[in-house]
Amino acid sequence: MLMWEISSGQPPFVYKHNYDLALKIINGMRPRIIPGTPLKYKELMEQCWDADLTKRPDIDALCDEIESLYRSYLNNENDEQQTNNITSIDNFQLNTNFSINSTNSINSILRNSSSRVYYFKDLPEPRNATKGKKILFIKIG
Repeated sequence: MLMWEISSGQPPFVYKHNYDLALKIINGMRPRIIPGTPLKYKELMEQCWDADLTKRPDIDALCDEIESLYRSYLNNENDEQQTNNITSIDNFQLNTNFSINSTNSINSILRNSSSRVYYFKDLPEPRNATKGKKILFIKIG
């Protein structure tokens, strides 16, 4: 979620914070990727969100991948590969500067909410959003 926060400039699910949100996340809900996010960054972020912990990169692998992405962009190693793999990084800006209204809205939400400890019993196994979806084909006639 930190990678998403870096790309969007705000915490994920800022207007939602309750038991239902926790259950939706366990069932695979993730924030929408910000348009203009570089493709390799997006893929790495989605890998970090995988419900299967063994498929997530550890911090060393994550740092290596981000450094590699950054180095590749700086060195301009392969223009065609960059064009395909990094979706217009020049147009991708880290949205770290909130507008005054956004900051005030977030502060208001945070002031009016309180942290809660939820006790979850018999939760399902975490899953990815697409996992478990089945397509039903019906033959007519």
